[in-house]
Amino acid sequence: MPPATPRPDTLAAPRLSLDAERVLRLAAQSMFDAFAQAAMGTLVVDREHRIVWISEGYKSFLPALGFPSERDFVGRRVEEVIPNTMLGQVIETGEAILVDLLSNHAGTFLVSRLPLRGEAGEVIGAFGMVMLDHPESRMQPLMQKFARLQGELEQARAQLAAQRRPKYTVASFIGSSPAALDVKRAARRVAQTGSSVLLLGETGTGKELLAHAIHAASGRAARPFVGVNIAAVPDTLLEAEFFGVAPGAYTGAERKGREGKFKLADGGTLFLDEIGDMPLVLQSKLLRALQEQEIEALGSNRVERVDVRIIAATSRDLAAMVADGQFRADLFYRLNVLPIRLPPLRERLDDLEALAEALAEDIARRSGLPQKGLTPEALDLLAAQPWRGNIRELRNVLEQAALMTDDAVLAPAHFAAALRLQAGHAAAAARPASALPDTTGAPALRERAGQDPAPRPPRAGASISLQPLAQQVEDVERRAIAAALQATAGNKLAAARLLQMSRAALYERLARWPELAQARGASDSPAPG
Repeated sequence: MPPATPRPDTLAAPRLSLDAERVLRLAAQSMFDAFAQAAMGTLVVDREHRIVWISEGYKSFLPALGFPSERDFVGRRVEEVIPNTMLGQVIETGEAILVDLLSNHAGTFLVSRLPLRGEAGEVIGAFGMVMLDHPESRMQPLMQKFARLQGELEQARAQLAAQRRPKYTVASFIGSSPAALDVKRAARRVAQTGSSVLLLGETGTGKELLAHAIHAASGRAARPFVGVNIAAVPDTLLEAEFFGVAPGAYTGAERKGREGKFKLADGGTLFLDEIGDMPLVLQSKLLRALQEQEIEALGSNRVERVDVRIIAATSRDLAAMVADGQFRADLFYRLNVLPIRLPPLRERLDDLEALAEALAEDIARRSGLPQKGLTPEALDLLAAQPWRGNIRELRNVLEQAALMTDDAVLAPAHFAAALRLQAGHAAAAARPASALPDTTGAPALRERAGQDPAPRPPRAGASISLQPLAQQVEDVERRAIAAALQATAGNKLAAARLLQMSRAALYERLARWPELAQARGASDSPAPG
């Protein structure tokens, strides 16, 4: 049986394929020649980034690049001989860069870069063209627009960097008491690690300041510091705040999407303030982000890697919350790698004078008024307060006293209104009123001494004998010292500790009121037992 005669279309197809391939090869050669002739200079780089060919026009750039001849240039890696080149990126990504400005010590050039592909479509190298030199003069309108946009970009970057820069250093944590020095040493130590830090302490003890300080002392100091107060963000928005929102994730979402705090802090530090207020439903997602260093924006299926160091802070007892089921134990262990406890102000009264001076200076700077000094009596009065709001409360009292008088030096009388207001706030707190010492300290001292508490203030309208405020403050001080001496059997050292005042200040008061020391048989010997 004779062989089947081939159909005409099967004969034509190979001829058409060969013709098409020939046309493509000729087109590629023509385009290459056209580019090489039109451009001021061209070069070809292979898959390993080595320069394999340069045009005659490109040879004119060699002296400016520091090469006397083509022989010294061809065969070397393009990154070694052409500063700021992006041909390597074109090879690795397979994507062209059609129009770009290249600047190096040879000048500024308008360039194009194209990937070269093999028969199977794989990238085998790249083709670079210098389209124009000195574009700043030949393309002046475009260059002016480029320069303006570049300037605006740099300005925006500088503003963003300033916003994300840490505001404080370890030196900003004021104090030289043993408790303050322990905190500073711990902050410097943990700053050299990349582990999570948990700052524990009452409200107003300086946890946010210390978080800034740890970041500033770490290897991430040049990267962003991003803080989020969990208690200030509604629970329904926390996930978006942390992880961001994909474009069009929900009705009303921004068309371009929004980056979350994790993404903003990438490479730097994320400060989670009031971590104890985080809802349970979100704690598992936060734990995954900490463990895997991966986040997934709300409404997105794409997982992104981040490099973030976590510093968390809380005024709550997280261990007790874990026991009560209000906080995940695994998240607590992840955060509690390097805990630092910040002492309350009442445990570091030796720092009170330095703190008051620094706060007074800042108050003066912000208000534009002269800085106010404090008398020794005013400092002693401040040292006798419980300071439940710690340094934040101290600043509030100092600011009230400083702004309500024209006097250059603040005495105890200037603090009467502010301390009375603070005492009123304390009385309205959730704790029983009996557990809160009076701002003068005298009732608590009487209770410790086994005496009856001081009588309550007279009812409104009752007949009272008014005295100058300074005299009233002095009377309160005398009664407090008398109660302390009685409670300590006349031991002055123990009385000073009980009053949370310096021994020198107590001696100054006793010199002014010698009858107190005589009446109590005061001594300097340690208290018995």
